[in-house]
Amino acid sequence: MEYLIDSADISAIERIFNYYPIAGVTTNPSIVAASGNDLKTVIKKIRGVIGDKMLHVQALSEKAADIVDEGHRIVSFTGGDIYIKIPVTEEGIKAIKILNSEGIKTTATAIFTPQQALIAACAGADYVAPYINRLDNISANGVEIAGDICKLLKNSGLKTKVLAASFSNVEQIHMAALLGVTTLTIPPALYEKLLYHPLTERAVTEFKKNGAPYYNI
Repeated sequence: MEYLIDSADISAIERIFNYYPIAGVTTNPSIVAASGNDLKTVIKKIRGVIGDKMLHVQALSEKAADIVDEGHRIVSFTGGDIYIKIPVTEEGIKAIKILNSEGIKTTATAIFTPQQALIAACAGADYVAPYINRLDNISANGVEIAGDICKLLKNSGLKTKVLAASFSNVEQIHMAALLGVTTLTIPPALYEKLLYHPLTERAVTEFKKNGAPYYNI
């Protein structure tokens, strides 16, 4: 399992990275805008926290040639293990094919159907990112669709990984993992909820109360 942080909030990334087994960070234009900093500044600060671990950075252009050019520029100033995120439009698929032929890693994003994911994987995407909660918000079953994508990729013999995104609660994360998703990008606020259980808190309190007189070490 690969856990990633879906954020550009440097203080939040620092905290989560300090406590949890984090494989990297994902960003998108909306997340970068919410940080109040320009892309290069955000990337530099994130790299300062996570080192060379994987970082997924989205291209903003719409035409394939422009996406490819933007991808080159992102790679040039980002360094480390970098993936160019590209929405699954026709132009985006073309850009994924080109970047893949050049050895540049990509993540196909804004995925809402299994066929979008399968086409992106066949084009050479290293990751495909279905949006779980956004699907739930239109009365679709986001985790079920993510599970279907996992099955399609396995049946097709493709090495592309499913990077599930857009979570609003722990149950969505849990079900996605049960259905075969092996990479999850999670907002910082949900990490603490993944660990929390009142019985765990109670057990820790009891351990301290009962054991304190005997732990003179």
